[in-house]
Formats: sequence, structure tokens, C-alpha cells
Amino acid sequence: MNRSAGKLIIVSGPSGSGKSTVVQKLLERCSLPLLLSVSATTRPPRAEEQNGVHYHFLSDKDFENRRQNGEFLECKEVFGRGYWYGTLRSTVSAGLNAGKWVILEIDVQGAMAVLEQEPDAITVFVHPGSMEELERRLRSRATETEDVIRRRLDVAAEEMSYRHLYRHELINIDVDPTVESLCGLLHQYQ
Repeated sequence: MNRSAGKLIIVSGPSGSGKSTVVQKLLERCSLPLLLSVSATTRPPRAEEQNGVHYHFLSDKDFENRRQNGEFLECKEVFGRGYWYGTLRSTVSAGLNAGKWVILEIDVQGAMAVLEQEPDAITVFVHPGSMEELERRLRSRATETEDVIRRRLDVAAEEMSYRHLYRHELINIDVDPTVESLCGLLHQYQ
């Protein structure tokens, strides 16, 4: 993949870490030419979602054909739901070739798959500092059942064990300083 024009950034972290909020505010506030990669999925769009903006919505057959053709940097089926999610090489390449710093907001498994192919990617692991704080955040949402919270905490514990494989680790206690830290960190790669 031609990376001379842009940079590839991977942001991961457990559910409840605030990574999506951090990435969204980073896109709004950081002066670098940042671009959030739009993932592909086989799940149907929700009422407010637009194809190519929120996700690239693909049929099961189209996704499988692209997967067989090696068109994904990473992809996986989300168990329990039966939907596939993935990062299209073409989306990332287009951004990099346009001189953008392409952000992949993906889980640890996806990050490890991308790093096998793109070892120079800038990797950042965002978390709330402790499993206790993560549990407090998940419970304060009051949107999920106890079973779902337990599963998310089990996955989070596994993901936290990978944080040492990332170049950078940010503890997200307060979003604004975390965004400022991340922007400053990325500016070091200019």
C-alpha cells in the first residue's frame, strides 16, 4: 500500500473507553489532514445511517466475494449477530494517496491483522485507566443487560492485555485533555 503520501493511524480500546468520542473530537479539533476510514458491514443500515458515510453497506455475497479477493485489510464476523465488519483496502489507499492521515478505529484483533501488513502504522490504545472504571462507565450507561455487561468486561480484559503492543497508550479520564494529547502525539510524526 502506498503510504508515502499519508499516514495510517490505528485507534483501539475496550467498549466504554471513550475512543469513539475521542476520535470524533480529534477529527474536529486537530489541524492534521485526518480522515476516519469508513468500515464495510453486512448489517442493514439503521434509519439515520447513510451508505458511504456511516458504513459501506454490502450484501452478504458482495462482502464474501471481496473477502475471497483479499480486498480487506481486516475483517471478522461479529458472533451472536452474524454480521461481518471490515476495513476495505481501497478506502484506506484512497485516503493515503490523497495525503490524508487515515484513522482506523478498530478492535484489537483487527489492529493485529492490519499491523501484520502495515507494521509502520501509528498505534494508539485508549482506555479509562482501570477495569473498575470501565465497569462503572458501562453500568452508568444503563442500556445493557447484566449478561451483555459481563461479556463486554470479559472482552475488555482480553483487549487490555494487548495494550503493550501499541506504540502509544492514552488513559481517557477527561475527553478534552485526551484529545489534546492525541493531537500533540500525532504532530510528532510530521
